[in-house]
Amino acid sequence: METKMKQEAKDHLNPYLAGFLLGLTLLASFLVLGAGLGASGGLARVAAWAEGAVAPQHTLGSEYFGAWGEAPLNYYLVFMLAGVFLGGLVSAMHTGRLRIGMEKGQSAPTRLRAIYAAGGGLLAGLASRLAQGCTSGQALTGGALLLSGSLLFLIFAFAGGYAFAYFVRRQWND
Repeated sequence: METKMKQEAKDHLNPYLAGFLLGLTLLASFLVLGAGLGASGGLARVAAWAEGAVAPQHTLGSEYFGAWGEAPLNYYLVFMLAGVFLGGLVSAMHTGRLRIGMEKGQSAPTRLRAIYAAGGGLLAGLASRLAQGCTSGQALTGGALLLSGSLLFLIFAFAGGYAFAYFVRRQWND
């Protein structure tokens, strides 16, 4: 068991180095694009593109999606989103960690875990659009700019996560 954990730790990038590299990526984003990083903007643009493929007139007439015009994918956060996905895929393939599965405790039914994951993802996605930014945008970009709202967000996001963990922790204790 201990050998397996050591091998898995070797397969991952040092977290301090990863954080430093992420900081350099954020700095490069500010210097080159004049804007920070985030994910919800890219996801919203992909959703606009998908809706536009099915109902183009409705999408262009939409108050939310219509402002992006006929080419909603022509936006830097869409490319960042694709890069994050492809980078994770290449990393998982390179280290032999690419496998399909559901991470959960042994006592948690797969269906329940899927419902929790989907529900949490939907809530986070809805909240990010209502707040006009996602957790990565708040934490990375807002935190780097020392915005008080972003720093408060980080404090309450972690506090809320720890508070909610009490209700689901028994599913992971095996």
